Amino acid sequence: MADPLLFNPRTYDPAQFDPETRRLLRATVDWFEDRGKRRLIEDYRSRAWLADFLAFAAKEGLFATFLTPASAAGNKDQRWDTARIAALNEIFGFYGLDYWYAWQVTILGLGPVWQSDNTAARTRAAELLTQGEVFAFGLSEKTHGADIYSTDMPLTPDGDGGFTAEGSKYYIGNGNAAGLVSVFGRRTDIEGPDGYVFFAADSRHPAYQLVKNVVDSSKYVSEFRLDNYPVGPEDVLHTGRAAFDAALNTVNVGKFNLCTASIGICEHAMYEAVTHAHNRILYGRPVTAFPHVRRELADAYVRLVGMKLFSDRAVDYFRSASPDDRRYLLFNPMTKMKVTTEGEKVIDLMWDVIAAKGFEKDTYFAQAAVEIRGLPKLEGTVHVNLALILKFMRNHLLNPAEFAPVPTRLDAADDTFLFEQGPARGLGSVRFHDWRPAYDAFAGVPNVARFREQADALCEFVATAAPDEEQSRDLDLLLAVGQLFALVVHGQLILEQARLTGLDEDVLDELFSVLVRDFSAFAVDLHGKDSATADQQRWALGAVRRPVIDEARSGRVWERVEALAGAYEMAP
Repeated sequence: MADPLLFNPRTYDPAQFDPETRRLLRATVDWFEDRGKRRLIEDYRSRAWLADFLAFAAKEGLFATFLTPASAAGNKDQRWDTARIAALNEIFGFYGLDYWYAWQVTILGLGPVWQSDNTAARTRAAELLTQGEVFAFGLSEKTHGADIYSTDMPLTPDGDGGFTAEGSKYYIGNGNAAGLVSVFGRRTDIEGPDGYVFFAADSRHPAYQLVKNVVDSSKYVSEFRLDNYPVGPEDVLHTGRAAFDAALNTVNVGKFNLCTASIGICEHAMYEAVTHAHNRILYGRPVTAFPHVRRELADAYVRLVGMKLFSDRAVDYFRSASPDDRRYLLFNPMTKMKVTTEGEKVIDLMWDVIAAKGFEKDTYFAQAAVEIRGLPKLEGTVHVNLALILKFMRNHLLNPAEFAPVPTRLDAADDTFLFEQGPARGLGSVRFHDWRPAYDAFAGVPNVARFREQADALCEFVATAAPDEEQSRDLDLLLAVGQLFALVVHGQLILEQARLTGLDEDVLDELFSVLVRDFSAFAVDLHGKDSATADQQRWALGAVRRPVIDEARSGRVWERVEALAGAYEMAP
């Protein structure tokens, strides 16, 4: 019997969506299943470009339907709908990150276009999507990375309202094939933020020089050069501060996609791992008979469930965002940092169980173990996103505001605000609803109550022992605090989604026993930091808790994990 909490291609029916969305999601699953596991793995190993996949997507109008906002749409099914985008991320992750990556960087490339008032560029982008083209986001550079303050893509005015662009970009996905590349540069005649420019380039133009793929992969992560590239007025997407905001706001949109890709990777790997462990006999017993194996696989399972619950609930805040409700600005880096690092833990736990099997060339797991590492490092490192999360800590924990309840958002609506986010500043003023009611609703679940003790202790820490001015320059210490705060936010949205979906309380209790252990581990880490004060050290040890142990509960959760054995195997 299929586990209702995990994606299974055998039983997948996204009935929560409209008919065309359901058709496209199911058609995508069927395309991969018809292709089969051997071809999937061989394409990954041979680093084949994704021409067949992109031809399928073009034929079905997949990207055009999912990535054209209603304001540029050519039919009623086209809209920018974060709920169904998340569903497609999960499917792509399930079958291979190379497919997701071509889609992800297309999303990034479209961000500056859909935020632009340039009607000609928007029309051109919509037409290219209809033709099945992919897009690229020309922000990063070899020397400066994604430091947009230091861009070395100068644009010289040509005297006719346009520019000539000269320079190079690095780490640019789809740079080999993009019909439109959104490129970030700066004017040579204006200093400071007023000189920024976002413009549209064509990878097929003679002045666009493709240098190489900088990675050894089917993903084409390009280095390209513009050599006296002509930028006409019709190519300019944003100028000045608006170009800077478009860059950051695009990353806000694209960053969210990493969490559900990570979930898909973990789900496919979990079917393989549990099936292998269940069928392997060691010392006369199935591997899954050993207590440590059961603990590792059960931990992996509940962590994966937590990843899904958090990400699904974060979708609702993304879709309900407005100028007066910017809570998504916290939940977005949380999906990027917390969910993707949880994905690494899930894979590591399973790999400890299946050991050498995880290296075998005919498994999906072998590529999952590599690909899961990339997601925490894309669209900002874990450290960058933890530092961002910290900006919201005091307001979130100690200064709640009133908001109307946010419902589950699976409606077929266009998420217009994502391309109308406005200035990318003022993070310290963002307010949040009170996090405590989410915990109060499950006060009778033993490990939720135990974790709530730790969350309350963190509030005490922030109020009485927070890092002082000197410690605030010690990023090593701050990141340890950030991990503690991230766990409270992680738990909050998990609980909100658990209440909305009626999650089995055994699974929830087992999941929070893991979070209690995690909080204790991060508290001990804080205790050991070089600059931690005596008060902070005492607080840290005082926040350590032992989870509530219930062998019967753990046994019931294990039955759910064991049932995954043989539940899915990709067609050969």
